[in-house]
Amino acid sequence: MPDFDITRSVEGAKGRYLLVQDGHEADLTYSILSPQTVIADHTAVPDALRGSGAGQALVRRLIEDARSEGFKIVPLCPFVNAQRRRHPEWADLFSV
Repeated sequence: MPDFDITRSVEGAKGRYLLVQDGHEADLTYSILSPQTVIADHTAVPDALRGSGAGQALVRRLIEDARSEGFKIVPLCPFVNAQRRRHPEWADLFSV
């Protein structure tokens, strides 16, 4: 999988992971329910980045942060939920 540069921003109870590649932006947005729980709301990958692994990279970054910061993820976003099902080793990080 390519090594993408992903930035994270938080404003109030909303957060966003942003990946920019060749002028195209992909992102994963989330809502902070509590310090222990975030809701993965939406993942958006433009056509120009489809098949590049950008969406997977965004979810992996969310997973890494959940593991290091100790929060659980509620996978409201269908893409995040599909990735959860493909990776049983992440089961401890999801609240479903």
